[in-house]
Amino acid sequence: MIRNQYSAGIVILLAGIAILLGRMGVFSFIGSVFWPLFILVPGILLHVLYFGRLLPAAALVPGGILSVYALVFLFCNWFGWGYMKYLWPFFILGLAVGLYEYYTFDSSHPRSAFTIAAALAGVWALCMIFVLLWSWGIYLIAVALVALGGWMMVSKKARW
Repeated sequence: MIRNQYSAGIVILLAGIAILLGRMGVFSFIGSVFWPLFILVPGILLHVLYFGRLLPAAALVPGGILSVYALVFLFCNWFGWGYMKYLWPFFILGLAVGLYEYYTFDSSHPRSAFTIAAALAGVWALCMIFVLLWSWGIYLIAVALVALGGWMMVSKKARW
C-alpha cells in the first residue's frame, strides 16, 4: 500500500507542477518560440535514419528540405519575421540541399538530381543577389560613387 501511495504522490506532484507551469505561460512561451523544432527534428531524424542504414537515400531530400526550412523559421522566430523579405530564397536552397544530398549519398549518383540541385542553387544565388541589391543596392551604389570620386580626386593622372 505504501508503494501505491508513493507512485500516486509522484503523479499528483507532477500534475500540479504541469498545471502551475501552464498557468504561468511557460508552455505557451516554449511553443511560440521553439515551434520550428517540430520541423527540424523530423529533418534530422531522416538524416539519422539514413545514416543508420534504415532508410534509402531518397529520404535525404525531405530531410534536407525540412532542416533548411526549420533553420529559416527558427531565425525569423527569434529575430523577427521582417527578415523573411531577405530570406525567402532559402526555400529554393532547401530543395537544392535535399537533392544534392540525395545525389551525394545515393550509390548510383543520379546525374539528374545533381543537375537540378545545381540549377536550383544558381537560382537561389541569383535571387539572393537581387534581394540584396534591391534592399541595399542604393547604399552600394552610393559607396561605389564616393570611392570612384575620391579615387579620381586623389590620382595624379588626369582621367578626363
